[in-house]
Amino acid sequence: MTLRSDWLPALAAFESAARHQNFAHAAEELHLTASAVSHHVRKLEARLGVTLFLRHARGVSLTAEGRELADAAGNALADLDGTLRGLRGRRQETPRVRITTLHSLSFSWLMPRLPRFAAAHPDIALGFETDAGLARFDEGGPDLGIRHGPGHWPGLSSHPLMDETLYPVASPGLPGIAALREPADIATLPLIADLARQGWPDWFRAAGVHGLRFEERYRFVDSTGSLQAAVQGLGAVLARDRLLGPFLADGRLRRLPGPKLTARWSYHIVYPAHRRLRPGAQAFVRWLLDDVAEHGA
Repeated sequence: MTLRSDWLPALAAFESAARHQNFAHAAEELHLTASAVSHHVRKLEARLGVTLFLRHARGVSLTAEGRELADAAGNALADLDGTLRGLRGRRQETPRVRITTLHSLSFSWLMPRLPRFAAAHPDIALGFETDAGLARFDEGGPDLGIRHGPGHWPGLSSHPLMDETLYPVASPGLPGIAALREPADIATLPLIADLARQGWPDWFRAAGVHGLRFEERYRFVDSTGSLQAAVQGLGAVLARDRLLGPFLADGRLRRLPGPKLTARWSYHIVYPAHRRLRPGAQAFVRWLLDDVAEHGA
């Protein structure tokens, strides 16, 4: 089928409606009325002979055919947008993708993977923002983020990246570590904590340890501080598995007796639902999802 120019307005309206899952929001973005967006979508459905949206009382949702077309239309319009930006000559520099994520995840998990991205995309520069607070994805803000949470954030598109587990670790040189035989013994050590939603009480319950008294001797805002404290031999820390690779590989930390606790939250790639990803950001998202699928989390 040859794509005629009169298909483009309908495809643009559909792509926006698919991103927002809402005709009114798409209309606001495109400076149209909701009825005009609905007309474009119905026109597209009639021409293709398929249903793209399921209409229900709460709004609309994509069918399988709609999801397929939304992915293709989003990629095509993002590529077109990137080409137009280049032709306008707004920037002569290498395109830079701005990514916001946790410092601990950036340092321990993402950094070791980046040589593969650099080899696959030598023309794309990356910028990382690791502030503790949640970034605002407004105009001039980051392109995308990697967040640890429940998977649903208002105004953001979200793609699951990987799950998480927690278990205790400590420095091999921590006094008393050689005598540990079972989870209850860990309560005799100085314990290190951070401000995560799950902590030592959750892990001890999962390990079947009840009624013991224990002290969280040191507490840090994030995992970076708690892991470094454990490396210095200050105590045992309940750590997230995805952050432990470098520490376990070089022997700075070792796992202690007891089970792995499945985390309530997981990691997700997020970006604003109200705008399409630029081509460089889109390439980074595709690479990251493919890299986890190929090499594991």
